[in-house]
Amino acid sequence: MAPVPGNIQKKALKLKKEIEYHNKKYYVDASPEISDFDFDMMMNALIELEEKYPALKTKDSPTQRVGGEPLKEFAAVRHKTPMLSLDNTYSPEDLVEFDKRISKVTRGYTYTVELKIDGVAVALSYKSGYLELGATRGDGVSGDDITHNIKTIGVIPLKIDGPGEFEARGRFTFQKMNSAG
Repeated sequence: MAPVPGNIQKKALKLKKEIEYHNKKYYVDASPEISDFDFDMMMNALIELEEKYPALKTKDSPTQRVGGEPLKEFAAVRHKTPMLSLDNTYSPEDLVEFDKRISKVTRGYTYTVELKIDGVAVALSYKSGYLELGATRGDGVSGDDITHNIKTIGVIPLKIDGPGEFEARGRFTFQKMNSAG
C-alpha cells in the first residue's frame, strides 16, 4: 500500500472532524448548521479519499457509521438485524448505476423515488400479536427504546393479527409548525 501524502492525511482528518461535529449537531443536539446536501458533499469527499487511499479508512471514520448515537435519556436496545441507512443521490446517473446493481440480483421490481424528508427511523417489534418494543435506528446496531413514546401515537397498533414474531420498520416524519399552530 502506497504511503498517504501528508496534505491528504490532513485533509481527511479535517473532513472527519467536521463530519463528526455536524453529526453531533444533527443527531444529538437536533440543531443542524448545514444543509443535507453540504453534509453529503463532505461525506462523499471523505469516501473518495478513503477509496483512493485505503489506509485513511479507520474503524472510527464517519464513513463507517450508520447514523447518530442513541440518546442517553432512553435505554439502549440491540437490533436483531441491523437497521441500515439509505444512500442519497443527486443525479440521474446515480439512479442508473443503482438500477444496474439491483438488476444483477433480482428481476421484476419497481422503484419509488422521493425527496428526503427528515424524520426518525423506527422498528416496531410484535410478539404474539402485541407490541413488544419500539426502537429508533440509532447507530444501526443499537437504538433507543421508545416503546412508551410509541404507545402514545394513536395510529400505531398495539395489537396486530399476524405471525408469532413480526418487526415492522419505517420512518416517522415531522412537520415544523409556527407558533400560531
